[in-house]
Amino acid sequence: MNVLITGANRGIGLGFVQHYLMNGCQVWACYRSDRGGLAKIEHPQLHLVQWDITADKPASIESGLPDKIDVLINNAGVYGPSKDADQSLNAITPDAMHKVFDVDCVGALRVAKLLWPRVVKTKGVIANISSKMGSSADNSSGGCYAYRAAKAALVIVSKSMAVDLAPKGVRVITLHPGWVRTDMTDHSGLINVDESVAGMTQVIAHADDYQPGAFIAFDGKIVPY
Repeated sequence: MNVLITGANRGIGLGFVQHYLMNGCQVWACYRSDRGGLAKIEHPQLHLVQWDITADKPASIESGLPDKIDVLINNAGVYGPSKDADQSLNAITPDAMHKVFDVDCVGALRVAKLLWPRVVKTKGVIANISSKMGSSADNSSGGCYAYRAAKAALVIVSKSMAVDLAPKGVRVITLHPGWVRTDMTDHSGLINVDESVAGMTQVIAHADDYQPGAFIAFDGKIVPY
């Protein structure tokens, strides 16, 4: 099985890499500039791809990508201004909104737009990693304008993608990884990377059990949005 993962150099992305390698898959691990944890992995089925998903013309990387993709995981993302106060109503700026949106939503769309024909060849799965913080129904605390908006937009983009690609045999789902102990959360989450990845990979493996474009948590529960 061929698996391609963006944002694969640390945290959840690196966890996906390790999981699929352990299960005998060919893994294309994409990173923007720093290989991070990928530099410590020596495995014949690991293929490293330097890819800035905010670039509009990544043609130079295409020769290093697989012709067929069974699972495409759009994991690359940023939180934006790191302090909650910096994403408050008083402090958030259009520039910060644009930068986070470009990575967390448009970046995933760029990747899918380039690679979906390769996923069609296997009638595979596209999994877009969002967050419950992008759920309007779950938002009871406000703030985090840039991150919430970008992750919410990704849910909608993912739904349209699911509708458009379903006739071609591709299943598209959106995933909430849980509150995971990673650098992004200052390691203050409720679960670790292994728990999150184990749950999400089970959801991916059973994508046929869900409606196209469903927003699903790592534990298999539907996220209202």
